[in-house]
Amino acid sequence: MFRLNRFYSTMCILVIAAFLFTACAQAGTPAATQPPAQQPTVAAAPTSAGPVKIGLFLPDKKTARYDTKDRPYFEAKMKEICPTCEVISDISNSDPVAQQNAVQQAITNGAKVVAIMAVDTKAAAVIADYAKKAGVPVIAYSRLLQNSDGVTVNIAFALADIGIAQAKSLVEALDKKGITNPKIVMVNGSATDSNMPPIRDGAMTVFQPLIDAGKLTIVKTVDTPDWDPTKAQNEMEQILTETGGKVDGVYVMNDGMASGVMAAFNSAGIKPVPPITGLDAELAAIQRILTGQQYSTVYMPIKAMADKAAEIAYALATTGKVPAGMTGGTINNGSIDVPSVSIPVVNVDKASIKEKIIDSGFWKLDEICTADFLDACKAAGLK
Repeated sequence: MFRLNRFYSTMCILVIAAFLFTACAQAGTPAATQPPAQQPTVAAAPTSAGPVKIGLFLPDKKTARYDTKDRPYFEAKMKEICPTCEVISDISNSDPVAQQNAVQQAITNGAKVVAIMAVDTKAAAVIADYAKKAGVPVIAYSRLLQNSDGVTVNIAFALADIGIAQAKSLVEALDKKGITNPKIVMVNGSATDSNMPPIRDGAMTVFQPLIDAGKLTIVKTVDTPDWDPTKAQNEMEQILTETGGKVDGVYVMNDGMASGVMAAFNSAGIKPVPPITGLDAELAAIQRILTGQQYSTVYMPIKAMADKAAEIAYALATTGKVPAGMTGGTINNGSIDVPSVSIPVVNVDKASIKEKIIDSGFWKLDEICTADFLDACKAAGLK
């Protein structure tokens, strides 16, 4: 009996020793390193905690590009970089509170990074502050979030250049018509959008010298809530009533509102419609340019911006850092200097649709030249 007890005791000691040796060996195994920030195209390894979640939040359903360009481009790039990642996306209906709730819900559900194009760039400071407290980096996508130190990086187009291109295009159109001292209207975007003032100020660098020289008159300037096409139409109808329809051209800050402005002229029976500018290179705007209902638009390489946002979002989610060399300077948001990425823009008129829109792959020829626009496409040399 004594020998049997000694045997069991010896076996227990050996088992305990083996267990301790295995545990020590595992504890000494080095942890796997995260992929470096400069290699954002390496996919994150799946973990038992589930996929890496990244949020994308866009402002409204009135602007076609958000659902047809920005979101699909971002999701496609993210899938290319990280097939196992999950994109949580939401397009608000111009409601800052709803957008705030959507972002907070995504963070609650495990989003590691959020990219936000804010409905209201000032009100969105609350969103950035909330994200910072939760330890979640914030990418200001296309619109700078203001007055918060919770913004990690800003990705946007060269805003002043948009206004400059639009204004130069309108002046060019008026010169071609031989109009001296033209009377124009400025239809700006929403006053709650931090992008609006820099675009407007860029345009004024073109207009102001002409105004000072007595060569141009701005008869009315309006800031359109929510960039809403219907509101832009109502504003333009009122202006046409006030001016007796004597408007030579309209500086319009985006294509959606340009459709409303055009509708106001058509409703008033004013033909031909005077030169109208735009922004976003929406499909309907390109078709209006072909038929002479709109003079020009500004093409923003949305894919380039969405791709960069996806790359930075992945890097932040997996390394906590923005890839080296990706930003170029900073922009102050009223609270801090935010590292910024600037994407150049180009103006588009009828003569440059093929080169800048079709050849770039932004819209396909068959998408533009549908049956209703076939004759216009032929006249423009596209068919």
